Amino acid sequence: MRVIIDCDPGNGVVGANVDDGLALALAIAAPEIKLEMITTVSGNTPSEIGFDVASHLVHSLGENIPVYRGASSALVETSAPWRELLDNGAERAQLTHLWDGLPSIPSLPKSIPEAALRIGELVCQNPKQVTIIAIGPLTNIAIAMQLFPDMAQNVAEIVIMGAVFNVPGYLKDTNFGVDPEAAYAVLNSGANLTLVPMDVTVQTQMVHEDLDKLAQIGTPLSRFLVATMRPWMDYSRATRHLAGCWIHDVLTVAWLLDKSLVTYDKKHVGIELQGVLRGKSFCYDALRLRVGVPEPKTKPITVLQSVDNSGLLDLIFNTLKLKK
Repeated sequence: MRVIIDCDPGNGVVGANVDDGLALALAIAAPEIKLEMITTVSGNTPSEIGFDVASHLVHSLGENIPVYRGASSALVETSAPWRELLDNGAERAQLTHLWDGLPSIPSLPKSIPEAALRIGELVCQNPKQVTIIAIGPLTNIAIAMQLFPDMAQNVAEIVIMGAVFNVPGYLKDTNFGVDPEAAYAVLNSGANLTLVPMDVTVQTQMVHEDLDKLAQIGTPLSRFLVATMRPWMDYSRATRHLAGCWIHDVLTVAWLLDKSLVTYDKKHVGIELQGVLRGKSFCYDALRLRVGVPEPKTKPITVLQSVDNSGLLDLIFNTLKLKK
């Protein structure tokens, strides 16, 4: 299976989530997946930092996977409030010490942001052969669709980690909230879409005992994951009062490897672009449209509903063992 991963990785970055790195690791290790390209977008981390993280991972493993930097800002949404929220959480919580002793990610020379161009080229030159895993804001994907009007019809599938429908405390998720217009464009593109919302990803969890098990594999990939995930896990325990941490993004890769781990349904999905609910996603089926919701213009999409977390962890461990 030929795959592009568009992401905003933060492994090793103070206060940044690590689930993108776990998703990348699973895709790199899985024999069923040929990861042909990694692109970065501004979300969990700025696209420049995500580029450094992804490049460092690829180079440290000796992999020949091109990494391209993408959009540094959303189509319309102002970046500053999001960057303040996402980049300084550990400092506000006085928990930056959790990352003490972890080597900093080397900063690389920055090329022009060409991710959208590269995504569109690869998809349209190989119709129905390339799957996109989008685990950051959808800015790069939306721009690629603008540059390549036939891309929505040519992509095999786009698996998206985004949206939140009924998770206490979350009016909107980061990926759709950072760039609502991009999410709207992709959801209404007519492409073959699978949505992995927060409602299912908060059913996932990894704890320190899982990292201990991962450490026993003893490969460069497992060592990278253990070293960069431990501080984030402690941060999550301290700030979210979880036993460990959610591993949202890896579920998009697991979906491609083993669909028996999840339940799913077909739903129409929309996103609000105006007012105080801007960035909020909503979900409904064609037979029970809510009052005031316009008739959907596109086909329903696959939306994941539940996940077997134990089976997911087994899949991660067993797949990572295959990567020497």
